[in-house]
Amino acid sequence: MTDQVLTFIENNIGRIRLNRPKAIHALTPDMCDAINTALLAWSTDDSVTAVMIDHTEGRGFCAGGDIALIANSAKADCVEAERFFHLEYRMNHLLFIYEKPIVAFIDGIVMGGGVGISLPARYRVATERTTFAMPETGIGLFPDVGGGWYLPRLPGRVGAWLAATGARIDGADCVAIGIATHYMPSDTLDDVKARILADPTNMATILNAATQTPPPSKLDAARPDIDRLFASNKAEEIVAALDADGGEWAAKQRAILATKSPQTIKVALRQLIEGAAQPDFAANMAMEYGLACAIIRRPDFVEGVRALIFDKDNKPQWNPATLEQVSDAMIDAIFTPLPADRQWTPLPDVAT
Repeated sequence: MTDQVLTFIENNIGRIRLNRPKAIHALTPDMCDAINTALLAWSTDDSVTAVMIDHTEGRGFCAGGDIALIANSAKADCVEAERFFHLEYRMNHLLFIYEKPIVAFIDGIVMGGGVGISLPARYRVATERTTFAMPETGIGLFPDVGGGWYLPRLPGRVGAWLAATGARIDGADCVAIGIATHYMPSDTLDDVKARILADPTNMATILNAATQTPPPSKLDAARPDIDRLFASNKAEEIVAALDADGGEWAAKQRAILATKSPQTIKVALRQLIEGAAQPDFAANMAMEYGLACAIIRRPDFVEGVRALIFDKDNKPQWNPATLEQVSDAMIDAIFTPLPADRQWTPLPDVAT
């Protein structure tokens, strides 16, 4: 398979260790395939009682997906990009419906694909090093890997704010809004993992005993402003509210939004509306796959990756350049369902 992710059984725990430290463990198609293969094997293995997801060395849990691969494919025929999304979303879905308990240690950077591989876990452990974000609108993408399901289900308008601005939040913030279930110092993680491996059936008890009260959440203090200024589902109305506010925080958010793709700000806000209405996670992932296939064929994604990842000039030339130029018809077209023979489907071995 691949040495970019280590999958093995250790004392009745199925272990998934992301092992691509130079890329902050960004996911590749081979990694997603290996994880799917392991999860399916462990699901019918009675000796495996639980699953643990973490990373080997490095400063982050998982910085996302292999954006370079997706962008290069988008510049060509999109075949490899679509294959990647299909595999990754199958992994996201399999984790979401998995019957055995999963614990994810989200220590360090957790962005994009790292969100998709950790949020389905029953237990999600944050630390003082956790930095969580869905920064996709900055590269002309949208908060996928289940963002349409998770973000609208966060308190108030936090999800809309995270999706539109790509804001980064810390471990204490993650606990405050339910993204993390536990919080503990990073220097205690090895000991906690060892205790779980020594006593797999008592994972929940061990995590509960090790968890500590996080510092005060800075996000909690911003919640009233977020709920008030990001109240609308229309991007232009959010911008108008920020402009009218006159406060320092509002001005900062307005400046951040001005750097993002106008098209994908609108896509993300609608994605959250649609995701909130989906009957189940599989339906949400089918929607997001259709969005991904459409978005990579629009100019903003390739341009956003050029400006932020390849050339690093941080000067993307968005097309359309303003929110007002992004028409409802354009967004409707992006949300048009794929033909039946191109739609995303869960792994055939699992129920939806």
